[in-house]
Amino acid sequence: MSGAAGCRGGGGGGERGPRWRRPWKLLALGLLSASSVLAAAPGAGAMSKEEKRRLGNQVLEMFDHAYSNYMDHAYPADELMPLTCRGRVRGQEPSRGDVDDALGKFSLTLIDTLDTLVVLNKTKEFEEAVKKVIKDVNLDNDIVVSVFETNIRVLGGLLGGHSVAIMLKDKGEYMQWYNGELLHMAKELGYKLLPAFNTTSGLPYPRVNLKFGVRHPEARTGTETDTCTACAGTLILEFAALSRFTGTSIFEEYARKALDFIWEKRQRSSNLVGVTINIHTGDWVRKDSGVGAGIDSYYEYLLKAYVLLGDDSFLERFNTHYDAIMKYISQPPLLLDVHIHKPMLNARTWMDSLLAFFPGLQVLKGDIRPAIETHEMLYQVIKKHNFLPEAFTTDFRVHWAQHPLRPEFAESTYFLYKATGDPYYLEVGKTLIENLNKYARVPCGFAAMKDVRTGSHEDRMDSFFLAEMFKYLYLLFADKEDMIFDIEDYIFTTEAHLLPLWLSTTNQTISKKNTTTEYTELDDSNFDWTCPNTQILFPNDPMFAQSIREPLKNVVDKSCPRSISRAEESLGSGPKPPLRARDFMASNPEHLEILKKMGVSLIHLKDGRVQLVQHAVQAASSLDAEDGLRFMQEMIELSSQQQKEQQLPPRAVQIVSHPFFGRVVLTAGPAQFGMDLSKHKSGTRGFVATIKPYNGCSEITNPEAVKEKIALMQRGQCMFAEKARNIQKAGAIGGIVIDDNEGSSSDTAPLFQMAGDGKNTDDITIPMLFLFNKEGNIILDAIREYEAVEVLLSDKAKDRDLEMDNMDQKLPENDSHKQNSEEASSASQDVGAVSEEPEERESSDVSDPDSLSPAQADSDSVSISDQDSYIPGPGEAGTPEPACTQGDDQPQEQQTETESDSKVNWDNKVQPMESILADWNEDIEAFEMMEKDEL
Repeated sequence: MSGAAGCRGGGGGGERGPRWRRPWKLLALGLLSASSVLAAAPGAGAMSKEEKRRLGNQVLEMFDHAYSNYMDHAYPADELMPLTCRGRVRGQEPSRGDVDDALGKFSLTLIDTLDTLVVLNKTKEFEEAVKKVIKDVNLDNDIVVSVFETNIRVLGGLLGGHSVAIMLKDKGEYMQWYNGELLHMAKELGYKLLPAFNTTSGLPYPRVNLKFGVRHPEARTGTETDTCTACAGTLILEFAALSRFTGTSIFEEYARKALDFIWEKRQRSSNLVGVTINIHTGDWVRKDSGVGAGIDSYYEYLLKAYVLLGDDSFLERFNTHYDAIMKYISQPPLLLDVHIHKPMLNARTWMDSLLAFFPGLQVLKGDIRPAIETHEMLYQVIKKHNFLPEAFTTDFRVHWAQHPLRPEFAESTYFLYKATGDPYYLEVGKTLIENLNKYARVPCGFAAMKDVRTGSHEDRMDSFFLAEMFKYLYLLFADKEDMIFDIEDYIFTTEAHLLPLWLSTTNQTISKKNTTTEYTELDDSNFDWTCPNTQILFPNDPMFAQSIREPLKNVVDKSCPRSISRAEESLGSGPKPPLRARDFMASNPEHLEILKKMGVSLIHLKDGRVQLVQHAVQAASSLDAEDGLRFMQEMIELSSQQQKEQQLPPRAVQIVSHPFFGRVVLTAGPAQFGMDLSKHKSGTRGFVATIKPYNGCSEITNPEAVKEKIALMQRGQCMFAEKARNIQKAGAIGGIVIDDNEGSSSDTAPLFQMAGDGKNTDDITIPMLFLFNKEGNIILDAIREYEAVEVLLSDKAKDRDLEMDNMDQKLPENDSHKQNSEEASSASQDVGAVSEEPEERESSDVSDPDSLSPAQADSDSVSISDQDSYIPGPGEAGTPEPACTQGDDQPQEQQTETESDSKVNWDNKVQPMESILADWNEDIEAFEMMEKDEL
C-alpha cells in the first residue's frame, strides 16, 4: 500500500480553489517546519549528508541488481525467479493458487517498474523500457487475471509511466518521440476490465479473462460470488485518472458506483466494513474488520480520492471510518481485527503484515502519535526477525513465517520521516537496506523469505518489490536537488505509481453529489484533525517522537502485552485482566466462577477429557457473553496448537562455498531421528558427495568418497532411517535426501518431517534433512559446475557473508543469529511425518485452525485433554518459561502453498551455472566494496 507523495496542489493542468488547496498546503508547509526543527535539534543524531548520499547510492545499486537480473534472465516473463535465474511464466510453473492471478503474460515487472526508473533518475533506461512495453506487451491474452492486481499493477503502471513520460517530454530532453502510447494501452486495458462490473450491485467480479471477459463461454470465470472489500474499493484512483486523461467518463463512473455500494453496506452501528462481501446481494461474507489484508487499501483510496479528485464525500467517509477504527480496532500499539456487529470483541489474536501501511496513512490524515506507536512496534518485530513475518501474534510470536519482500513498512518509514524530520527514521531505513542485502540478496536478484526464522528463501521476486520498495527507500534518503521533478506534484497509488494532482481540474464529467450524509449524521469533531498545520501536532520539542517511541523499545523482547478487555474498560473494574485460555485451570474455583459468568459450562468426560460448552443466554451480561465467546475461540486455537507440539520446525541447507558464500538458503524438512540441529547452534558443515547406490538402501560402495562428507541420496526404495544408518556406517557426517518426484518444490508443497522406521533410532547420530526435487537440483547443478560444493545443515541460516573476506573454511557465528527460534501460536499448515516405504507414501496433513469456530466444535463446545484437570499455562508445570520466551526446541508452524505440478524440468529451464556466474562476478565485487565502505 502506498501513500500520497505530497499533499499540496498545483502542477501541469491548472489549480483548484482555495478551499481545496489551503489545508493540504498547510500540511506540506507544516511538515517542512517540523523537519527543520527536529533535524537541527542538538543530540538528535542527525545523519550526515555524506551518509545519506551513500545510502541513496546503495539503493540505486540494489535496484540495478534486481532490475538488470529481471531484464537479463526473465523478460518478457511477468516476474523473475531469483533462485533459478529464470522467468516465471504462468502455466509453465506449478500453480501457486490465487497468487498467480497477478500474472497475465504482460511483462508485469517491467510495467510495474516504469515510473520507479524516473524517480531513481534513470531516464535513459525509462525511455528504453517504454519502447519495449509499446513494442512487446500484448494485453489480449486468453488468461484469467485478478481485477484488483491488474488494476493497481498494470493499469496503474501504464498510467504512472504516462504521467512521468509527458513530464519528461515537457522538459524537452527525453521522450520527445512519445505520443501517448502508454495511455492508449491503459485505455485498452481499462475496457478489458469493464466486463467485470456487470453485476447488479456494481461491485466487480474478482477475476476477468483479458480476451473473453466474464460471461463468455470461454472465459473460465464469472461464477464467483464474493470479493474482498479492498478488491472492489481500490479502483477509484486509476479509473478516475484514466477518465481524466482520456475524457472517457465511464471508468470513473464504475469505480464510484462500487465505492458507493460498499459505503451503503457498511455496518451502521459500528461504521466498519467486513473483509469479504457478496457481489450480488451485498451481504457480508466475512464479518471481521481490520486495517490489514482484504480491507487496507479501501480506506487508503477514500482519503486519496479526496486529495486527487477534491470530492468532499470521500473525505467524510474516510473520517467516519477512521473514527470507528480508532475506537474499536486500534489498541495501541496494536491494530486488532474485530467483529463488525460486535466491535468490542476481537476477531483474532494475530495481525498481518499488510497493516504496516497504516502508519503512513495516519501521517496523511495528520494523526501522528498512533502512527509513531504502531510503526515502532512493527520495527521491534523486524529487529527480532530481520523482516516482518506475514502474520504475528499479539505477543509478537511468528504466526505465518513468510516474507515476500513487502514494501509497506518502508512506505510508512518514509512518510514518518517526512512528517517528523526525525533522523531516527533514516536509521530505520538503513536497517532495511542492510537486512535486504544480508538476508534476501542472491546472485540473480532478491529472493523472498520462505521462513524468517530459518532464513530460507522462496524462488520469487514480486513486481511490487521493484515498483515500491526501492522508490520509498530512495526517496527516504534523497534531497530535493537529487530529484529531476517535484515529487509533491503527484499522489502515490497503492502500488506507488505516480498520478499528477492537476488531474483534479481536468475533464470533470462526474457530478460531485454528496451522498455520504444520506446514510449517517456526521459528527463535526471527526474533522478536527483533518490535514492540520502540523505545528499543532509537533510542539517545538525535538524529542517529541522519541518520547512516544521510548516506552515501546522493549515491547517485543521483554514483555508479553495482554490487552484489557473492552468490557472491563467500559465497566472500570480495575487493572485485573480477563481470564485467558492459556491461563485456565479446571481445578481453580475462581476460574470456574468466571466461566459461569461468561455462560461457559465445564463437563468432565469419561475418557479423561474436559468439554467446554458456551450458552450465551446463560451469561451474566452481554459483555460477559462476548468475553465467553473470545475465551472459547482462544481455547480452540490453544487446543489445536497443543496437538501440534510434537512437530518439528523446518531446517535450512545453506550453500557456503564459492561462489555462493552462504547466499543461497534452501528450505529443508527435518527428521525425527539423528542429531537435533536446534541443539547444535553451529550446525553441521561439510562438502557434499553423491553416494552409490544413489538410493542408499544397501551398503555404500564408494565409502572413500563419502567419508567426512555430507551424503546426497534419492528418496525411495527403503526407509529413511535405513538410508541414515548406511551412510553413517560409510563415515558420512550428515545426509540430504532428495525427493524423486520430478518438479516437487517447497514453494508449492507442504513440508514434512522424515519419520523413523518404528524401531529404536538412538543409534543414528548424524543429522538428516529432506529437500524437494527443485531445491535438491540446485545442489546437484552446482556440483556439475563445481566439483567441490560445501553446505551447512542448521536449524536456520547463518551469516550470509561466510566466505566473503576469507576462505579458511571456518564458519563464524553471527550474534544476530543466536536468538532462539520463535514458538508459533498457531500453525497455518502442519508438517506431516512421513515414514518412507518402497511403494507407498503418506501425504502431509493440512489443517487451518483459524477456520474453526465454536459452532464447528460441537455446538459451541471444545474438548481438551484433562491432564491433572487443567490446560498448562505459561507459569504451570511443563511450561516453565513465560509464553513470550522462545526456546530453541519450541514448535514452529509452516506456511506453504498447496497446489503442485510435477512437470518442471530443471535441465530445460535453468541456465548453465557458468553463464550465470559470469553475471555474478561484478555484483560480488561491488558488494564486497560496499561492505568495506560500511566497515
